[in-house]
Amino acid sequence: MQTKKLYEGRGHTWYMFARDPERPQNIIDTNQYMVRAGKEAILLDPGGIELFPAMLAAIVHHIPAEHITHLFASHQDPDIISSLGLWDKTLPHAQLHAPWLWEGFLRHFGCNHIEYKAIPDEGQSLRLGGVELQFIPAHYLHSSGNFHVYDPVAKILMSGDVGAALLPEANTPLFVENFQEHTQYMRGFHQRWMPSNRAKDDWIRRVRTLDIEYLAPQHGSIFQGDDVKRFLDWFEALEVGTGVKGN
Repeated sequence: MQTKKLYEGRGHTWYMFARDPERPQNIIDTNQYMVRAGKEAILLDPGGIELFPAMLAAIVHHIPAEHITHLFASHQDPDIISSLGLWDKTLPHAQLHAPWLWEGFLRHFGCNHIEYKAIPDEGQSLRLGGVELQFIPAHYLHSSGNFHVYDPVAKILMSGDVGAALLPEANTPLFVENFQEHTQYMRGFHQRWMPSNRAKDDWIRRVRTLDIEYLAPQHGSIFQGDDVKRFLDWFEALEVGTGVKGN
């Protein structure tokens, strides 16, 4: 599994874990993220159960496992959080921050020791060491209860499935290199998996007020610099919810 340090400074560090060559080839590739601040860390969308050994091995190269004090699940999908039962055994004193709407569902993955911290619909913040992370509402994109994570110091938005791309090979670049070429891997995913143009437009209005250097999705490559605005413009113009035909 590749590890990339996205940001380091002002008392905290962002890591990306992705492109695991050992993952089963019939499951979707995912990006996992970790924010470390001193002796505290949070895992963001820590991955499916099949990735747990690779994730744990990658993490302990950088921090002791007991420094992981928090986990975050943007929504209920198994590709981001079906590993919960294994983290529950590994990190019994940690907290899981996830939408209130999905608590009864997420507990099916196993949550006997980790404390479930329900995020209200309007979002909230988490103090991690000296850093404040913001849980930004992203409801219906694509889950009915959904959040993203924004760090105003690092200028990183972990955007879940928004910005996701279904890339053809596991060794594709970690950062978008040619935006126009990249859209072919995003279009079908966003049109089908994002059900609401109203929700999309509401999210875009909210996100345009943020200072973002990196837009880091759960699948595919990270957008940086001017490509963040290019993505927002592209997404705004895209008609979504195409699984429903006619009136």
